[in-house]
Amino acid sequence: MTLRTRVTDLLGIRYPIVQGGMQNVGYAQLAAAVSNAGGLGVITALTFADPGALAREIAACRALTRAPFGVNISVFPTMRPPDYDAIVDAIADGGVGIVETAGTPEVRAVWDLLFARGIRVIHKCTSVRHAVSSERYGVHAVSIDGFECAGHPGEDDVPGLVLIPAAVDRLSVPVLASGGIADGRGLAAALALGADGVTMGTRFCATREAPIHDNVKQAYIDKDERETDILFRPFRNSARVGRNAISTEVLRRTSQPNAVFAEVAELVSGQRGKALLQSGEIDSGVYWASMAQGLIHDIPSCGDLIDRMVVDARAIVAERLAAMVSD
Repeated sequence: MTLRTRVTDLLGIRYPIVQGGMQNVGYAQLAAAVSNAGGLGVITALTFADPGALAREIAACRALTRAPFGVNISVFPTMRPPDYDAIVDAIADGGVGIVETAGTPEVRAVWDLLFARGIRVIHKCTSVRHAVSSERYGVHAVSIDGFECAGHPGEDDVPGLVLIPAAVDRLSVPVLASGGIADGRGLAAALALGADGVTMGTRFCATREAPIHDNVKQAYIDKDERETDILFRPFRNSARVGRNAISTEVLRRTSQPNAVFAEVAELVSGQRGKALLQSGEIDSGVYWASMAQGLIHDIPSCGDLIDRMVVDARAIVAERLAAMVSD
């Protein structure tokens, strides 16, 4: 069984389902499981201390799957930027032909490196204007993130039901719908809105192969669609996370007049978030979560999740919707 779209043709996969890059989650074991199930698994480059460690993770993934997989590269301002040239070399030398990118306009320098190595680029955007600009520069596909998404939803607050078709109307490259998608209904809806597939992050965190503590996976089941918080709005760097004691405290501190990021920096540090994923101590840091957690009710294997998504989406299109049409 296949589900063919422009995304499956572009990426060489059976189903138009992509696992988005996730810091401290996108390791070989998860990426390989998604790819073996017919989607596109993604290793997250900046999870690793250096390009050599990334190269070893790519090799480990290659040993676990013969299917295509990708690597995520995020580009954000930092005092000590990663060695992107070496990262791209590790990706290309490892035989990876697909990269998901995200970040500020400085990402274009990384695109140039990727294009020079013949690597196909999926760029993650949160607005139509940025998607159009990215297509103009030469990316091969766009993943458009609605306001429901985990991580950074941008500052426009446009939900997927509007953002996806708005992007499709303006783009000629394949579009992946992202944000709040967790099942076959979301896949069918994305295709109906004109997208060529979906990108999921939070849903893949709640799978058997996700390399995070069971307490974190259970939190995605226990919390509903209302239990996320958007942090850093005063700094125009909005970030959606799962609600816990830390996110509540960050909101309290940053709601004060003249708040500065330094007042919460320690609470939201990457190392603290990484430790949470490993220890399962839910109130010890922040962790990414989309509104899709309201649709998560179990912890399946990646194979079972993708299989039932495709079966359900096909049934919705071929049976439920078809039955509504009459002459």
